[in-house]
Amino acid sequence: QISKVDGFPRRSMRRARQRRSHSSSQFRYQSSQVELTPLPLLKDAPVAELHDLFCKKLQQCCVLFDFLDCVADLKGKEIKRAALNELVESVATSRGVLIEPLYPEAIKMISVNIFRTLPPSENPEFDPEEDEPTLEASWPHLQLVYEFFLRFLESPDFQPSMAKRYVDQKFVLQLLELFDSEDPREREYLKTILHRVYGKLLGLRAYIRKQINNIFLRFIYETEHFNGVAELLEILGSIINGFALPLKSEHKQFLVRVLIPLHTAKSLSIFHAQVGDTRLKCLYFHLSIIRGLLKYWPKTCTQKEVMFLGEIEEILDVIEPSQFIRVQEPLFKQIAACISSPHFQVAERALYFWNNEYILSLIEENCQVILPLVFATLYRVSKEHWNQTIVSLIYNVLKTFMEMNSKLFDDLTASYKVEKQKKKGKLKKETIKMKL
Repeated sequence: QISKVDGFPRRSMRRARQRRSHSSSQFRYQSSQVELTPLPLLKDAPVAELHDLFCKKLQQCCVLFDFLDCVADLKGKEIKRAALNELVESVATSRGVLIEPLYPEAIKMISVNIFRTLPPSENPEFDPEEDEPTLEASWPHLQLVYEFFLRFLESPDFQPSMAKRYVDQKFVLQLLELFDSEDPREREYLKTILHRVYGKLLGLRAYIRKQINNIFLRFIYETEHFNGVAELLEILGSIINGFALPLKSEHKQFLVRVLIPLHTAKSLSIFHAQVGDTRLKCLYFHLSIIRGLLKYWPKTCTQKEVMFLGEIEEILDVIEPSQFIRVQEPLFKQIAACISSPHFQVAERALYFWNNEYILSLIEENCQVILPLVFATLYRVSKEHWNQTIVSLIYNVLKTFMEMNSKLFDDLTASYKVEKQKKKGKLKKETIKMKL
């Protein structure tokens, strides 16, 4: 409410002050005495000299430049950019280029360029939903290095047996740390590259899953800040999709210890879609999911309540009737609480459950249990709610229940009125006592 009155709310001022780009190279850049000179083009090189020239270009691309200074080393920057372009083109289109001696040189060039200490955010109160991300100033070179790495992994000549000597656990750990980059372009490349590494280097799979879990656990229980949560969830969703059913206990533990507690994060809305996609791969455990969501149900954030209700509906849409019975009581107590919410979007989202044909069939089969859980709330809110749309939706739900089981409906109506009269009488007595 304050921000509506204040013409310059704090968030807007922060955003106005923010610089749009930085260079993490400022934390690692060392003034180099190496002056780059153009090498012959790879496409013009004799076959006998091609690998040697390729290796020299990889070494040339290990030289780092300061991109904070726009006019410094322009010639060297252009030579490196051209060399990177050539390397990308060569790996993408030529066969027989990736021979064994080039593997350590290629991984060294990639490592020197991409592995760096990410800078602290220039905006300590950075909100990914509101603020523009801070972009990596060295992207003109960094993008080409990532592109080379991707083409390297996707090349028909790529040999996992050779690559695993250099792309090891330490390398993967450094790669995962880069997912905290504020630059979404970098995270997108990292997502694709890590997925390729997972697919090609089988020995690293369990380690990758474990380290992603560790990142999530730190995010949930310690830092509450990590820029690449959405991208890592996409990778895990794709990985889980490849597993045969029934899923192993490792994945049930991931669901209970990581995926469901992720819902407690303040920034849930940023990666909620990815949480949903990953969760759907785990629907074998949908009872655990519903119970987990009920356990972590938001008390004060209506936006998150609407998200939770959406997730619950997705699960109920595919749940077995025998499993529905096991969660119906706590679930519909929570739905009743949502219906009585003064925030109309929460109430509306809860009432939409009765528009879903399959959920409606589950409710009808279990009307004896569900109607007593929600009746008093429906009746009371229909008389009191400020929003006419909510009142109309409640009347439709009450009509549906009346058609499902008119006797139970009438009994509940009568007992509700009796209970209300008792409360009125009790309140009247207390008022008289106070006056005396």
